[in-house]
Amino acid sequence: MANVYSISDEEKTRILKNFIKYAPPGEFNEVFNDVRILLDNDALLKKNGAEAFALLNKEQFTPCKLDGQEHEVLITQYGDMKQNTFFDPSSKTTFQYDHLRKEASNIQPASNVDQTAEKWRSALETALRDYIQAHYGNGVCTVYGTSTGSDITLTVCLEHHLFQPHNFWNGKWRSQWSVTFNPSRGSAEAKGLFKAQVHYYEDGNVQLVSHKEVKKELIVTDPTGTSKEFVKIIENEETSYQKALSENYTQMSDTTFKALRRQLPVTRTKIDWNKIAGYKIGQALKNDGV
Repeated sequence: MANVYSISDEEKTRILKNFIKYAPPGEFNEVFNDVRILLDNDALLKKNGAEAFALLNKEQFTPCKLDGQEHEVLITQYGDMKQNTFFDPSSKTTFQYDHLRKEASNIQPASNVDQTAEKWRSALETALRDYIQAHYGNGVCTVYGTSTGSDITLTVCLEHHLFQPHNFWNGKWRSQWSVTFNPSRGSAEAKGLFKAQVHYYEDGNVQLVSHKEVKKELIVTDPTGTSKEFVKIIENEETSYQKALSENYTQMSDTTFKALRRQLPVTRTKIDWNKIAGYKIGQALKNDGV
């Protein structure tokens, strides 16, 4: 008789990808090791896990250190050149990336630099690094620039994380901005997306996953002036969102979390612990035949 609880390799693969996709920040290795034990099939894991690892790294804006470079680059969909090759617009290089080991190799000069957009991209990167140093400390940003005809598109990816497993919590902040503009038109619409994810797992298992989308008008002048205005928008919107998160957390601590705790037992009366102790002593004496 067939085992009614057996599942196909396709279903196992789907479950595997979901486990990897929703791995909390800073806990990929733990999730991977658990999935490997549960699956008990390294061949299937190797065959179908690579796609899940790549999607996770691009979704999480995973920082990567390139040999010989001062700044890290983020692994994102915007730098993905397929076949595990990524583009670093800051150093103007391409590299191979191992999504499991999280290591870069085969660094080569890039041949796909968009010279029309580069002066705008470079100016924005410079302004953004100053902002990150002032507000995020060890944050990482990567700025991409492309052009189509007279239109220039700039895309900003920003990541900051703080992992403290010894205190049983890990957290990650990501923001993504994009704007397409014609330098002669004077303004454009900038779009932003913020994502915050925190996992707390001491004596429990709680995750905060939050995101917000915004749209703001950007005044376009020259590369330096436009970059300063863009960073000012980013700073104002991120600060506002982070303050709102903090206020909501405080409110939840005072209301929602307290509501989850039972104030009284189902009898709706407080327990008299002295009587309980007396009952236990009496029962023990009775059991001993006294």
